[in-house]
Amino acid sequence: MATHGIATQHKQGLSNGMLGFILFIASEVMFFGGLFAAYFIARADATEWPPENMLTAEQIARGVKLEVEFALPFIATILLVLSSVTIQFGVWAIRRGDRTALIRWLMVTIVLGLVFLTAQMFDYSQLHFRAGDTVYGTTFYTLTGFHGAHVAGGVIFMGVILARSMAGQFSAARHEAVEACSFYWHFVDVVWIALFTVLYIVK
Repeated sequence: MATHGIATQHKQGLSNGMLGFILFIASEVMFFGGLFAAYFIARADATEWPPENMLTAEQIARGVKLEVEFALPFIATILLVLSSVTIQFGVWAIRRGDRTALIRWLMVTIVLGLVFLTAQMFDYSQLHFRAGDTVYGTTFYTLTGFHGAHVAGGVIFMGVILARSMAGQFSAARHEAVEACSFYWHFVDVVWIALFTVLYIVK
């Protein structure tokens, strides 16, 4: 019965809802593409990056340093990548009709997402520059802030999916919302990998 349901779902192809969600993801790709473009333009216009030479005397006296720590964001990156794996395990579970495993993997993924957000907030508290401290500070906080907002949105999305899963609303033949949630979370993961590479690795 479950196998027949899966086969039927694949035969039907994408529903209007899923197609609309994929278009939404595409619009998000363009949104972050614009943010990345702004970052690279600012970087290309600077004589050095981070632009320490643009700091004012007041900022220097305030102890502003355009430096970022690597260790904590790296650990957070590993956790976010791991969360992309756990939500996929949940998708595979519901495709088999295993709602209990889906619930378990959603819980794990939500916890990992919350840990990532907590790590990002702590990382912010350790930085020695603010959003208004040169174009570097502006682009750094804009990129990471918007991504953090998307992670928070993803955690809320998963919370709704978790509640619906516990209410027994998904099965092997009917779990499109779970698939959509996983698509969104994978997107958030890929964006962060790009951000981490650009902001923390490439100098």
